[in-house]
Amino acid sequence: MLPIVTPNEMRAVDAAAPESSEVLIARAGAAVARTAIRMLGGSYGRTVNIIAGKGNNGADGRAAGARLAARGIRVRVFDAEHCPVELPLADLVIDAAYGTGSRGTWQSPDVGGMSVLAVDLPSGVDALDGQISGGVLPAAATVTFGALKPGLLLPPASQLVGCVEVAEIGLGSAAAAAAHAWLVEASDVAEWLPRRAATAHKWRAAVRLLAGSAEMPGAAALAARGAMRAGAGIVQLSSPGTLVGDLPNEVVQHRLPVGGWGAQVLDNLDRFHALVIGPGLGRTDETAGQTRLVAVEAPVPTVIDGDGLFAAAWSREGAGALLRRRTTATVLTPHDGEYALLTGDTPGADRFCAARRLATDTGCVVLLKGAPTIVAEPTGSVFVVNTGDRRLATAGTGDVLAGVIGALLAAGVSAFRAAAAGAWLHGRAAGHALEYGMVAGDVADLLPRAWADALAGGA
Repeated sequence: MLPIVTPNEMRAVDAAAPESSEVLIARAGAAVARTAIRMLGGSYGRTVNIIAGKGNNGADGRAAGARLAARGIRVRVFDAEHCPVELPLADLVIDAAYGTGSRGTWQSPDVGGMSVLAVDLPSGVDALDGQISGGVLPAAATVTFGALKPGLLLPPASQLVGCVEVAEIGLGSAAAAAAHAWLVEASDVAEWLPRRAATAHKWRAAVRLLAGSAEMPGAAALAARGAMRAGAGIVQLSSPGTLVGDLPNEVVQHRLPVGGWGAQVLDNLDRFHALVIGPGLGRTDETAGQTRLVAVEAPVPTVIDGDGLFAAAWSREGAGALLRRRTTATVLTPHDGEYALLTGDTPGADRFCAARRLATDTGCVVLLKGAPTIVAEPTGSVFVVNTGDRRLATAGTGDVLAGVIGALLAAGVSAFRAAAAGAWLHGRAAGHALEYGMVAGDVADLLPRAWADALAGGA
């Protein structure tokens, strides 16, 4: 995992560093210079423009410039406060105007089509929430120091930072110790994924699925498909009052009446290791009431998705009080609209804070969908998953994700890790699809390839 620290946490790390600021600046400059030379493809005959502010960020840029000049590169340094409207032609622009602690609005110069390397983060980007002010130079690459910052991962800044490199300048261990958030990597997922024992059988990782309705049978089929492709030994599906067609052959259907089915479900969970409830289930008063009953009382790890979240939000006592009554691990999977239903407000720009707030209020692990996906547990720890992209913006992909997480829970993975690993696999699977024309069922079918990617280290 790669640590992610807030600006305040990074300032504390900087202040406690055993080396002087001059030493740290020299190391940062060297890291920036190395990346610049790599981007330039060498040093002979190259020209670099450096925009340098008056703080440590500018000092890092000037230190990089000195190293580049020593390699024979022509270096021009422009003061950020008196920068010309248009920079002269160069092979690379280094943006070292303002860094993590910057405040106010900066109007960037016109750099034409020149490639930009940002120091720590593009100037004008808020390191905490990724919001931008003034003109921001879109970077082809960003060199940040010690640890990632939330703003590098959150939109809109995440679309402006290019390839992000974390440079170790002697602060990495302290930053890792200070972090309460981490970016999930393939090696983490490989460590968390369950392995089937030689004596395994289908009832060792059994998933009970309550999903679908006459109006939305596809949600049930997709959730079931996701669970099966993510390693569930058996999936038993119920769509109250109806049977779902076009299911994977391996899925078992169990009939339930259209109403009053909650007690029956609870009486027959003893052989199952996880429950997924809500995708396409429906929003009638009767359905919502039975959904709340099962969601609260189910004695197995549970994923609450879609209409299950709606049912929790519309309880008389409120979602927080309702869900805190649960006694076993629980994962909530809201998108922004469902988050607003549960809390009465949108997540806002600081999605780390939003996910933490809902996790604390409900006592559940919260997977806040988006780019990136934020997974928070009630203690405040956060996992960030950035394998997904715009290919997932199609109907039904969330149903697949609910099934994937359910399968991982059934295999014994903790709720926090199951949610993060499920999101990683889900996004990685979509990455194997063509840019256009992918549908949610394709994501489910590509899950075995994503699983293999994780075990291979993401190669």
